[in-house]
Amino acid sequence: MLRVANASGFYGDRRSAAREMVQGGPIDVLTGDYLAELTMLILWRGRQKAPETGYARTFLTQAREILQPCVDRGIRIVVNAGGLNPSGLADAVRELAAELGIEVAVAHVAGDDLLPRLDDLRERGHGLAHLDTGAPLGDLKVPPITANAYLGGWGIVAALEGGADVVVTGRVTDASLVVGPGAWRFGWARDDWDQVAGAVVAGHAIECGAHVTGGNYAFFREVPGLDHVGFPIAELHADGSSTITKHPGTGGLVDVGTVTAQLLYEIGGPRYLNPDVVTRFDTVTLTEEGPDRVRIDGVRGEPPTPDLKVGVNTLGGLRNRATFVLTGLDIEQKAELVRRQLAGLIDLERLDRVDWHLVRSDHADAATNAEATATLTLTVQHHDAAAIDRERFAGACVELGLASYPGFTLTSPPADADVFGRYWPALVPADEVVEEVVHGDGRREQVDPVGVTFGEPLDGRTALDGIGLGDGYDPDGQPTTRAPLGTLVGARSGDKGGDANVGLWVRDPAHYGWLLHLVGDVDGVRRLLPEADDLEVSIHPLRNLLAVNVVVHGLLDEGVASAVRPDPQAKGLGEYVRSRMVSVPTAWLT
Repeated sequence: MLRVANASGFYGDRRSAAREMVQGGPIDVLTGDYLAELTMLILWRGRQKAPETGYARTFLTQAREILQPCVDRGIRIVVNAGGLNPSGLADAVRELAAELGIEVAVAHVAGDDLLPRLDDLRERGHGLAHLDTGAPLGDLKVPPITANAYLGGWGIVAALEGGADVVVTGRVTDASLVVGPGAWRFGWARDDWDQVAGAVVAGHAIECGAHVTGGNYAFFREVPGLDHVGFPIAELHADGSSTITKHPGTGGLVDVGTVTAQLLYEIGGPRYLNPDVVTRFDTVTLTEEGPDRVRIDGVRGEPPTPDLKVGVNTLGGLRNRATFVLTGLDIEQKAELVRRQLAGLIDLERLDRVDWHLVRSDHADAATNAEATATLTLTVQHHDAAAIDRERFAGACVELGLASYPGFTLTSPPADADVFGRYWPALVPADEVVEEVVHGDGRREQVDPVGVTFGEPLDGRTALDGIGLGDGYDPDGQPTTRAPLGTLVGARSGDKGGDANVGLWVRDPAHYGWLLHLVGDVDGVRRLLPEADDLEVSIHPLRNLLAVNVVVHGLLDEGVASAVRPDPQAKGLGEYVRSRMVSVPTAWLT
C-alpha cells in the first residue's frame, strides 16, 4: 500500500495543511496541487514583477515547516508548485534546505513550457487550433504569454527512481501527482492501463483537497467538523484500487457522496483523457469500507490519445466595471435609465465589449433596506486604457450621482482599468513535447512519451450497459409534489475553459430513473437551466455513480480570465440547479 496525502487543492489553499498532513499520521507521499487554468496567468503577472519567481511561493512557506520531518520519516514530496519556473522553485527549495541544514535531493520535471517553440510548431504544421472554436492560434491579435503542455506522471516516476526526496513539476495533469508515485512504488508498465487508470481516479479524487472530505459539499449540513476540514489521503494498491480517507480525528466526512461529488468535478464524458491513459469513469465502483473510508475499484483504462492538451494564455485587453445599487420599486426602469444615461456619456458602441448584468436580489415589502436591493453591473473591455480609464469611465458613472434614479448608489467608485487575460486550449502531438527530468545531482534524463494511440474500447471495459439501473421511472405512475431538485439530488459544478459542467447524482438507486427523466435530454436540462437555451449541451449518464454529468458549452464564454459572468468559474452553478423546483414523487418526501 502507498499512502498519498494531498495538502493543496489550489494556489491559496490552507497553508497549514501540509504540516497537518505530516503530523496527523503515517503517510508515504505528500502532494500539492497548486495549478489551475487561471493560475498560470497569475504566476506570469508575478514574474513580471520578480523574474526569478513564476512559481507558487506559498509552497516554500510550507516546506520550511515540513522538510525536516519528511526527510526524517522518508516521506517523498511531489508538487506542481513549479508553475512557470520549476527549475527556479527547485533551486529555492535547495537554498531553503541549506539554510535549515537539511540534506535533501530535489529534482524537477521540465518540458511543458512550449512558449519558446510556438513559432516552430506552427511552421511544422501544428496550428494549435482552439478546442472549442477551431480557430488557429495564428488568428490571435496579441502574442501568447504562456503556453504549457499538460504532462503525465512518468517524469515523476523517473525523478523518484533517481532518488529524489522532493519532485517539483510545472504543468502536469492534477492526477499525475498520484499516478507518478503509484507507478514508481508498484513498478507499473506504461501499458498497465487498468492500474494507471485506477491511480488517475484516486488522483482526481484527492486533487482538490478538502473537496472530497466534505468541503463545498451539497449536503454540507450532514458534515461534522466543517469548521476545520481534514485533507484527504489515497491508500493506493498495486492493482490500481484505492481507498479514500483522512487522518483520524480531523473534521469533515469521507463517504460515497463526497467522493462521488469530487469525481464529477470538471469532467466531460465517460472517457476521461489523461496523457498516460484514457480512464473509463463508467467503470468506477465506490464502496464504503467504514467510517471515512471509501474504496475505489473496478476502474478500467484504455490507451491514451496521441495528443497532449496545451493551455495558452494571452493578454485580452483592459477591463473596468461599475456596480449600481438599485433599491425598492421600479428596479427594471431604474436599470434602463442608467443604461440610457451612460450611453449618452460614453461611446459604448466603440468599445470591444460591453456587458450589463442586473441581479434581482430584491424582495417585495422587504423587512430591511438591504433585502430591497438589486445590483446592476456594467463591465467594459477595450484595447485602449484611455477609453475606459478612471477619468473617462469612472467619471461618467460618478457624475450621475445627483441626476439619475432615486436612491442612486455605487458600491464603490470605479478605479483604473486593469489587464485581463484570455485562455486558449489546444492540442499538440505528444511526440512534439520533450519532457525532461533534472535530477538532484544535475543529471538530465529525457522521458519518452507513452507512444501509443487511442483505439476502440477494449473488450469488457464498459459499464454503460447492464449494471441493473434502467430508466424505470413512470412520471404518470404516482402522485408528485413540487420541491427543490436538491431535496434528493447532489451537485458539483466547475469550469473547463469556456465550458461549465454540472455533475448531478442521487443517493438512492430507486431515484436514478427519475433523475434521468429530468436531465436525460437537452430539453430537460434547459428547463432547469434557462441560460443554456442557445448553447450546446452534452449529457453523460454515469449509472455506476448514480450520476449524470451535464456539460454546457460556451456558458463561460472564453473562460475565467476574461469572464464577466457573476459566477465566472461556475462554482455556484450546481447549487443554482439544485434550487430549481421540480416534481418529486410525494412518497419520497416523507
